[in-house]
Amino acid sequence: MLQDQTSSDQLCPCESGKPFNFCCAPAINGSRPAKSAEALMRSRYSAFFVGAVDYLIDSTAPETRREEDRELLVEQTQITNWTQLTILETQAGQPQDTEGEVCFEAHFESPDGNGILRETSRFRQDSGRWYYVDGDLELIPT
Repeated sequence: MLQDQTSSDQLCPCESGKPFNFCCAPAINGSRPAKSAEALMRSRYSAFFVGAVDYLIDSTAPETRREEDRELLVEQTQITNWTQLTILETQAGQPQDTEGEVCFEAHFESPDGNGILRETSRFRQDSGRWYYVDGDLELIPT
């Protein structure tokens, strides 16, 4: 469920320049799946932003989900304020592909300090639906 942080005319947290309701919200609410690895990555960033924990779990590859994910994600979405997303590079991950990678930086504020999460995320498409598989991440204090 989405926290009430976005209105119909508010720009999408993923910084696409589009309204949230026409960008990432349809993927998050299940009405339209992400069409590419980058679109899934952007929608997952937006899900962290609005606290859509169910979507974060559902969009993770089933074999990499863990029992403790929900509790950790709930806590993280409550204490972290995501402030900026920058896509650095995308490799494959288009509708005709079965795999893709997206390298990005996500700026955040938290009680433990501010920083940048830099990650190269790996995605897989199964039966027309993209999933987050895993990623290599680096936390950079700012």
